[in-house]
Amino acid sequence: MAKIKALIFDMDGLMIDSERLYFDVERQIARRYGREVRDETLWRMMGRKPVESLAIFVRELGLPLDPAEAVKIRNDLMRERMKEDLRPMPGLSSIIDSFYGRLKLAVSTGAPQEFLDIAVEKLGIRDKFDVLLASEDIQHGKPDPEIFLRTCERLGVRPCEAIVLEDSENGVVAGKRAGSTVIAVPSEYTRGQDFSQADFVAADLFEAGKFIQGLMRRSATSN
Repeated sequence: MAKIKALIFDMDGLMIDSERLYFDVERQIARRYGREVRDETLWRMMGRKPVESLAIFVRELGLPLDPAEAVKIRNDLMRERMKEDLRPMPGLSSIIDSFYGRLKLAVSTGAPQEFLDIAVEKLGIRDKFDVLLASEDIQHGKPDPEIFLRTCERLGVRPCEAIVLEDSENGVVAGKRAGSTVIAVPSEYTRGQDFSQADFVAADLFEAGKFIQGLMRRSATSN
């Protein structure tokens, strides 16, 4: 087992309770056009680059928009929601404090840089992370592994030396394709997704932290 050197966090639904906000906003947009959006559509959108995500939304709902227009509409609504109603997921402070200074820490999100900046500033955690990677930094969103490969490159570690924390099936698939150990922490919005590829499925970030401690002990003794 490779020595563990880095811990990579997804953001939406993993660090912050933003999937709730995205789902609300996307349902609001659908209703503007007399549509209802199924959970399965919202699940497929998770973790992807914004334009890829909204392309699914527009296509499956048959909206009279192009994906770029839909991105702007969603971003305008999300910007206000995040500023007024941003909440950390349970255990976030605990897991960051447990591994800060022991592992290199990164955030790899399919969200735009603007939303990543809002989150880390509101939570006061920017200085805890060595790398912050947003959708503008990549060509292909999850489940493509590009975002995790780029993050590992910037951290100066091999993908097999990194643990990825994800709340969505797309993110889990991307992390495994990159060659990392992946811990799934499903949220109430993603529990129905397929996490069979994850190395471990945790109930919350507290349990994920305990599992990582065990992995670090095992990797230390095997090297």
